[in-house]
Amino acid sequence: MKHQPQIVSTGKAPAAIGPYSQAIKLGNLLFTSGQIPLDADGQLVEGGIEEQTHQVFRNLEAVLAEAGATFSDVAKATVFIKDMNQFGAVNSIYASYFGDHKPARSTVEVARLPKDVLVEIELIVSIEVE
Repeated sequence: MKHQPQIVSTGKAPAAIGPYSQAIKLGNLLFTSGQIPLDADGQLVEGGIEEQTHQVFRNLEAVLAEAGATFSDVAKATVFIKDMNQFGAVNSIYASYFGDHKPARSTVEVARLPKDVLVEIELIVSIEVE
């Protein structure tokens, strides 16, 4: 039986700023869109890589919660960073949210991110099928 994609949306994370959804459920998988360091009102979080990375994780946590998932359900993360020299700071914060759980991950340095932010993260998550 083919599953139909279901949109996941929460007001506890910033609304999509383009023609996409915060996340999509498909069967037992959840695909989040890349989250950048905007607060739930869509305002860019002030500060450097640490503040921005924490905001990205708060956004991801809100989207996961809306879908009935947590960071322990994450199968794969993709991290986009503006400057690979900031990898250590991002990695430390990343580890604090995942604890002992270590999903597969890719980290890519990119030339530019939306709104000129320093970090963006997207996830693929295993969820319970209703």
